[in-house]
Amino acid sequence: MVEIELDGQKVEVLEGSMVMHAADKAGTYIPHFCYHKKLSIAANCRMCLVDVEKAPKPMPACATPVTQGMIVRTKSDKAIKAQQSVMEFLLINHPLDCPICDQGGECQLQDLAVGYGGSASRYQEEKRVVFHKDVGPLISMEEMSRCIHCTRCVRFGQEVAGIMELGMIHRGEHSEITTVVGDTVDSELSGNMIDICPVGALTSKPFRYSARTWELSRRKSVSPHDSTGANLIVQVKNHKVMRVVPFENEAVNECWIADRDRFSYEALNSDERLTRPMLKQGGEWKTVDWQTALEYVANGLKQIKTDHGAQSIGVLASPHSTLEELYLAGALTRGLGSENIDHRLRHVEFAAFEGARHLGTPIASLSQLQRVLVVGSNLRKDHPLFAQRIRQAVRKGGSISAINSVAYDWAMPVGRTLLAASSAWAQALADVAAAVAAEKGVAAPAAGQASDTARAIAQSLLGGERKAILLGNAAAHHAQASSLLALAQWIGEQTGATVGYLGEAANTVGAQLVGALPGAGGLNAGQMLGGALKAVLLLNNEPEFDSAAGAAAATALGRADMVVTLSPFKANMAFSDVLLPIAPFTETSGTFVNAEGRIQGFHAVVKPQGEARPAWKVLRVLANLLGLPGFDFESSQEVLARACGAQPAEATHVPADKLSNATRAAIVLSAAASPAPAVASIYQLDGLVRRAASLQLTADARQPAAAQGVTA
Repeated sequence: MVEIELDGQKVEVLEGSMVMHAADKAGTYIPHFCYHKKLSIAANCRMCLVDVEKAPKPMPACATPVTQGMIVRTKSDKAIKAQQSVMEFLLINHPLDCPICDQGGECQLQDLAVGYGGSASRYQEEKRVVFHKDVGPLISMEEMSRCIHCTRCVRFGQEVAGIMELGMIHRGEHSEITTVVGDTVDSELSGNMIDICPVGALTSKPFRYSARTWELSRRKSVSPHDSTGANLIVQVKNHKVMRVVPFENEAVNECWIADRDRFSYEALNSDERLTRPMLKQGGEWKTVDWQTALEYVANGLKQIKTDHGAQSIGVLASPHSTLEELYLAGALTRGLGSENIDHRLRHVEFAAFEGARHLGTPIASLSQLQRVLVVGSNLRKDHPLFAQRIRQAVRKGGSISAINSVAYDWAMPVGRTLLAASSAWAQALADVAAAVAAEKGVAAPAAGQASDTARAIAQSLLGGERKAILLGNAAAHHAQASSLLALAQWIGEQTGATVGYLGEAANTVGAQLVGALPGAGGLNAGQMLGGALKAVLLLNNEPEFDSAAGAAAATALGRADMVVTLSPFKANMAFSDVLLPIAPFTETSGTFVNAEGRIQGFHAVVKPQGEARPAWKVLRVLANLLGLPGFDFESSQEVLARACGAQPAEATHVPADKLSNATRAAIVLSAAASPAPAVASIYQLDGLVRRAASLQLTADARQPAAAQGVTA
């Protein structure tokens, strides 16, 4: 530790820290533009100039290392005059368009100009003009004359997103930020450039000119998409979601969110919203009141139970639903006497197991890993925030290997990729296990022949200290999922690596915890989607897009006597008989459990549109109409308390004894070809992203799931 004196206050910081870090620790604000705690130091805006004793001129706080006994003054005349001079230069070419700028009211330049800017400019010459650029449907670069060349966006692309899509060309007054790789910015994390831009140069194209920042109320929420559970601030005006930005949580998403977390809100206000219950009568859809719709469903379920038995009724629930909704869906199904409930819509293998499958390591630890093996995942597109953490680990010297059917571009150096058809992944893992066994002089768990690539992956995993084997969505949905896990577990035990699933959806772990799985004698999702049911309840999903059965699911469900869809959207209309409008995550309270087992609750940020109702309330009332006991909940918190049993209400993590990736499955190396695992592409993951207009205009949405790769 090094002790310095900052404005008369003694501050201790780590050796190698900068004056800016000492100021942060002391709670002293130093004005700045280019400095950002998550990015490298550029020191090119010069706004943070401070007075360092014995230094001949003011020094940039962000790039001046602390030394023992250093004396720094941030409020001296020397410092203030230097900062005022920098501000004058920054404003020389800046357009005076604050009244029409989207950043107005939340602009760092605007704020600091009040404190450090002059009342008039001494500059009489013409201001420079930078022509606008069209970089895609998400980011607006219409007003690049406002850019102050802090290069935060450039460094974000290089260091966090992993691809330098923006760069600076020319010199001096002619400098400008522009695209350097292609014509558009296509990163799945690109929206974060909007947040870190300190002026109105980069703004949100979907949000542009729709509201002023001071008109928005801000409410915390949690992303309903992938298994990260990114923390959000949802900004609302007149009971309408206008914008979504990150809420900082170092343990989960740091200060970043993926573009699908940021822009999927467009679907909430789309024309496809279902706002009133609907019944299909004579092949035509009619809007009805809730009482009529729910009585129709209740009477239909009773009749089908009487005619065909309870086992002819089943529920297919989305893992993007809340813990409370999934619990009540299971309780309703079992209350009717059926065990047919499942959330594993894209799975092919449905082996029974104990404990909930999870990441196996804290999310924050991904940034510190030294060795990683990823099996069956397009990591960058399936889990953008996990990928950026692993990218950090690689930047620190970590090594990442992969077993995939496609050589994906993960925007980071990948040490070794073992390319194999998905049906040969178990054999590929067995080959790695054989290489590990040969190195350690132990018996291999299955017959494998170590190729050069397999040996290189084994050598990588045997080195280092902090390491993980991560099974992706394709591995979880694989026809030999149990064998893949058993092989990964063996390799993990031999190499000291943790083993876990990246997890597909916001509540994949939660769905397992609250029993959204078939009980004894119950049908799994594959069997239910094969047409084995007479009555089906679809909770927040569209089997045609959200299941392994795909288009065949629509045909199979069309043969059922009654299909009830609970959705925020006009979905499944071709084969449904009843549509019940339920509230999306912004209009209901609930809980998600992310990949590491972190429990995160959230509240509604706006009231439900039209006659939509929270799904937990719809399921409760339906159970009441069916005469099922135990459905007397008054709030989602009561449902959560029942679902979690004796677990304390304030718990932030699932108890360790309820999470397990252990398996007793026998390892089977099948040579038979099996269908490719069903994996959703980045902007087809759920109903919200599918209906977000701007996301569907991106390059990722136009490309197939296996894009940017070379098939084995």
